[in-house]
Amino acid sequence: MRTQVVIVGSGPSGLLLGQLLANAGIDNIILDRVDRDYILGRIRAGVLEVGAVDLLDRAGCGERMHEEGLVHDGFELSFLGRRQRIDLKGLTGTSVMVYGQTELTRDLMDHRAATGGRTIYNAANVTPHDFDGASPHVTYEQDGDTHRIDCDYIAGCDGFHGVCRASVEDKGLRTYEKVYPFGWLGLLADVPPVHHELVYANHARGFALCSQRSHTRSRYYVQVPLTDKVEAWSDDAFWDEIRRRLPQDLAEAMVTGPSIEKSIAPLRSFVAEPLRFGRLFLVGDAGHIVPPTGAKGLNLAASDVHYLFEGLREYYADRKAAGLDAYSARALSRIWKAERFSWSMTMLLHRFPDDGDFGSRVQEAELDYLSSSRAAQTAMAENYVGLPY
Repeated sequence: MRTQVVIVGSGPSGLLLGQLLANAGIDNIILDRVDRDYILGRIRAGVLEVGAVDLLDRAGCGERMHEEGLVHDGFELSFLGRRQRIDLKGLTGTSVMVYGQTELTRDLMDHRAATGGRTIYNAANVTPHDFDGASPHVTYEQDGDTHRIDCDYIAGCDGFHGVCRASVEDKGLRTYEKVYPFGWLGLLADVPPVHHELVYANHARGFALCSQRSHTRSRYYVQVPLTDKVEAWSDDAFWDEIRRRLPQDLAEAMVTGPSIEKSIAPLRSFVAEPLRFGRLFLVGDAGHIVPPTGAKGLNLAASDVHYLFEGLREYYADRKAAGLDAYSARALSRIWKAERFSWSMTMLLHRFPDDGDFGSRVQEAELDYLSSSRAAQTAMAENYVGLPY
């Protein structure tokens, strides 16, 4: 087979890139080692920056998002029994969209199928070859046969454990990582949200987050030690714990119910540099991970897609490579700013086992300052809604 761009990975970043390329008349094939149902079974975050919303609209996949998504003009911080609202709309003039990643992925998949895009699922042993030269290709195995796709470029949208970053680890790749000493125990339930906006709580017992997927489905999290096992947490134990970490009025208003999904996710910050190796590009989680505190993971993948798509569009329209040459530097500049913001939110809101009383008091002072400083709130809001591309 022959195509212009092979995209490895059919998560949101791969599908979004594929649709933008297809709309621009650039042929592409997406490969994934698993099937559609497995991908749609993943439970992920769903707070979208305005840039990600605009990209989905450009791809032609935003209709259901605008119908069913929830526009949030702010969020709340809870600490010392107080609640401080960060007015995103008032401080920045823009908002965020709450729309589940599973639904976003479904929209992209359905639109790709409707417009004739080709996705090959259950492709085993996907391997990029010769991307250092002028004639890269990708091989994969299916039904006992080995297949080859020749292409101009390869986009590695295959996640943190994918083959694309593994293929360049001996080619000058440098990585930066911070592993946090706790995880998030998350519970998804068909209950109305406790508040119409997200609530981030700093509490002596640990961090908590009240999030949502819709008016009838809620996603809640509590900070737990990495040694905890999800099997040790009953639904009742989770509900009791999160209510302890919230202001009394929210705790009393919380509606509980059986969990649909429950899991513990470790937190880490990770960046790989550079993001380009010849004709292979790393996109999204293949190149970076952020702790979920700042809601940046999916949004960073979208900004990577923006920079790579613009570079590919320019190359195929005008045969100019300036955008592709600048991809890694442009993407990494925004990535590191989002890493800084996610790190700062994580440090501000979680209890660290080695920080003791001094660390707790510094957090409280920072939150108290934030509640009285419009400048500090504006800086937080600007980063939360997303820095410009």
